[in-house]
Amino acid sequence: MSSPKVIFGFHAVGVRIKTAPKSVLEVLFDGSRRDARMKQFIARAQDAGVRLVEADSLRIAKLAGSHGHQGIAARVEAMPQLHSIDELLEGLEAAGTVPLLLVLDSVTDPHNLGACLRVADGAGAHAVIAPKDHAAGINATVSKVASGAADTMPYFMVTNLSRTLNELKERSIWCVGTSDDAPRTLYQTDLKRPLALVLGAEGEGMRQLTRKTCDELISIPMAGAVESLNVSVASGVCLYEAMRQRIAV
Repeated sequence: MSSPKVIFGFHAVGVRIKTAPKSVLEVLFDGSRRDARMKQFIARAQDAGVRLVEADSLRIAKLAGSHGHQGIAARVEAMPQLHSIDELLEGLEAAGTVPLLLVLDSVTDPHNLGACLRVADGAGAHAVIAPKDHAAGINATVSKVASGAADTMPYFMVTNLSRTLNELKERSIWCVGTSDDAPRTLYQTDLKRPLALVLGAEGEGMRQLTRKTCDELISIPMAGAVESLNVSVASGVCLYEAMRQRIAV
């Protein structure tokens, strides 16, 4: 059995209480906060039967490993996880669902990863994939920024990203990378097919081998003075365009 982990912040802890209250071992809350948001949170936690522990801000910060805890931290059991990308894809195939995957190359900032998980969940993506040696892992900061999506969005860290992309292609999943210099734009591309959207970190972008492995490169039109978008914003633009195209069918 895996050891408990810590999540913090109103959104991350609130989503866990809502979706899996029995997995919440205890919630520490800052007793000096008496505002409406804290009172509402405590009431929801009590209704869910969650164990509440009053603590000071320093104790909560020590548990969370961060001072951005908003007065809330929780010890929780790890949620059941899919064991492999193959298991995920076989389940989607059995359900007749067209895969939509987000692949992140060299996204090492936990705030960016958390935001990408959140937007992937919101846009209905089925998983986020990243390389083990060029990516942030799931930690308390990622969970807070993801606002609960770190629990609901499968996140696979793979040993060799280009090999994984080739394996996706063997399953007839079209791998589309984003690049500022691509000739076709996001809006000129069919995103309704089985799809893996591949994005790199802001600035450096995808590594060269990842770029070469993609079936196609597309660009996000930029109408202003800035040359690129933050990776989480770019992920949202791409994923929601895929969602829009699929809803319009």
